[in-house]
Amino acid sequence: MEPLDSDLEYMVSKPEAPKPGSRVNALLIFPILGILLVLLFIASAIFQINLSDMVDTIIGLLLLFFALFIVLIFWAKAPGADKQA
Repeated sequence: MEPLDSDLEYMVSKPEAPKPGSRVNALLIFPILGILLVLLFIASAIFQINLSDMVDTIIGLLLLFFALFIVLIFWAKAPGADKQA
């Protein structure tokens, strides 16, 4: 009979390293918002919804999304961003 291997080896689980493109994937929200905006325009054309009251709001949101997009690009492409857990 062989002796039982009773040496216990404990495995230490390390936090999983983030994938290189994981921060860049956060930018995918902007094409989704663009598609929703195009769908709004299509729906307003088909159902003849008057968007003239919403023009200032839509332009304000577009400016806000543009500024947010610039900030997220700098955040996603920051040096050492892949090394953060």
